[in-house]
Amino acid sequence: MDAELRAEKLKEVQSAIPHRDPFLFVDEIVEYDGKHIVCKKTFTGEEDFFRGHYPGAPLVPGVIQCEAALQAGAILLIRLFEEENITGRMPVVAKIGEVRFKQMVRPGDTIFMDVRFREKMTGVYFLRAKVTKDGKTSVQFDFACALADNI
Repeated sequence: MDAELRAEKLKEVQSAIPHRDPFLFVDEIVEYDGKHIVCKKTFTGEEDFFRGHYPGAPLVPGVIQCEAALQAGAILLIRLFEEENITGRMPVVAKIGEVRFKQMVRPGDTIFMDVRFREKMTGVYFLRAKVTKDGKTSVQFDFACALADNI
């Protein structure tokens, strides 16, 4: 992918969520259909966390994989809020559960974050996330988000 297209895809992500480097873990939105989103992230190996996790055998921390999926979920919810005419609010994580780590992610790997909206109850949005690498699940979990005022 050329630099101009990469920049355009990153701009689309940054227009949806407030995260920025070094804590932005979505490179592009691959697919979106209203209740489901797939986003992509490639770990270059230059990310600072690799220095300490683990020297000589670097791994993407599981919490970073979860954060990438949560950021994809935030993009999904913000788009859903636009459809529901909700303004001035942003999703914040209220609960994470049933986390299952299944394979390691290393520098140079590309992950896909597949997040599905499940239901809304009393202003809380329930979602399911699955992160894959090479077509195989790396981590999966359920999470819930509440609304907060924009920062």
